[in-house]
Amino acid sequence: MLRKIFFGLLWLGFISYAFFFAPPDNFPASLELIKNLSTGNWQGINPLIVSLFNLMGIWPLIYSSILFMDGKGQKISAWPFATVSFAMGAFAILPYLTLRDENPKFTDRKSLLLKIFDARITGIFLTITAVILVIYGLQGDWHNFVQQWQNSRFIHVMSLDFCLLSLLFPTLLVDDMKRRNWHHDQLFLFFALVPFFGALIYLCIRPPVQEINTELSGKQELALTK
Repeated sequence: MLRKIFFGLLWLGFISYAFFFAPPDNFPASLELIKNLSTGNWQGINPLIVSLFNLMGIWPLIYSSILFMDGKGQKISAWPFATVSFAMGAFAILPYLTLRDENPKFTDRKSLLLKIFDARITGIFLTITAVILVIYGLQGDWHNFVQQWQNSRFIHVMSLDFCLLSLLFPTLLVDDMKRRNWHHDQLFLFFALVPFFGALIYLCIRPPVQEINTELSGKQELALTK
């Protein structure tokens, strides 16, 4: 219960900060920037901002690789939160963390979507994409980025959103490792403490979740009732 209260308060606090304490917003300029970033019209935009914007699109895929599996054992569906996180980031993830219960087991069959998100190749693809984006971003102007961070609500909140997603990831990592019968404290600390790339490396090397053969389980239950 305390965990749920903490995430609920954190969600409300983040919303309050974004709307009342973050730098003032120039909505037309922010909307134009978002449109250009989304359509690939990056000419004249600081590569650091381009990189950060696109990395924020990788975070929802990282979370989906855990949330869809985690949601199978919850009273609430995970997919609406994972889907909305593509636009809202931690603003969508925090409500899920507030409502979810601990779920260290997977007792179902894996759908095609779950198999895709559970596959190591997905993690490898995301990691390669992230490395390319980071290398591109390093060509940017840090002084200009700091100035925009101080004066643009969109860039300011997006940056904090990225950091918050990094901090929240370990809360789901605990149960995901248990679902895979992967008990390794040192590796957990590495995945949890290395921002962003710790999560990506985890997706690349984690063992797959073993699905339950529901047909066999049903026969076993039927045999026990006879």
